[in-house]
Amino acid sequence: MIKFDNVSRRFTKISVALKDINFEIDKGEFVFIVGPSGAGKTSLLRMMNREDRPTSGKVFVDGANIAHLPSRKLPALRRKVGVVYQDFKLLPKKTVFENVAFAMEVSGKTNGEIQKVVPYMLKLVGLQDKRDSFPHQLSGGESQRTAIARALVHEPKILIADEPTGNLDQTNAWEIIQLLNQINSWGTTVLMATHNQDIVNALQKRVLSLDHGQVVRDVAKGKYVEE
Repeated sequence: MIKFDNVSRRFTKISVALKDINFEIDKGEFVFIVGPSGAGKTSLLRMMNREDRPTSGKVFVDGANIAHLPSRKLPALRRKVGVVYQDFKLLPKKTVFENVAFAMEVSGKTNGEIQKVVPYMLKLVGLQDKRDSFPHQLSGGESQRTAIARALVHEPKILIADEPTGNLDQTNAWEIIQLLNQINSWGTTVLMATHNQDIVNALQKRVLSLDHGQVVRDVAKGKYVEE
């Protein structure tokens, strides 16, 4: 599903985000990406939907090397790879329904398709009663669930979550994790970058640890820090 083959990302000769990264992630896995700030977690995730590209090496997603994918093929890739961010990135002047629908509009979906899919996605994330609310009227957890619904409208094979609980309290954080776990149970590959040790230790999923741009630990059922 995802393969990094000797991937490095250098900004300058002395500024290195990733160095000689090698790993594979199978379809349907749930993988935590952990490590200190500046370890390279976000750089790693940005490679997977071609928000960034490696200086050297190959990045395979669903069997294709996307490192030098032509621009015309990026929309198709990004329908396969949904992304959820720490700061939600919702459009402030659009309602919950409109924020989720917007992801379909820009990809050319018809109004009929939008009217069918968006209510289903809002029900899926428990926001059917918030469809007409604006982002400033939502809690942090509701905002993140809206962002997840938006990321799911194209039924992606892969869902990337970059610190999705970073701005949430403990209760909302666990609700988001339960939702991501449910999405994973349907067969979606989930990758989540996080600093939340309690979540990582409780779920006992695969843990990929980065430090100074390198993979320093890869454990099938791991904890944030092994004792």
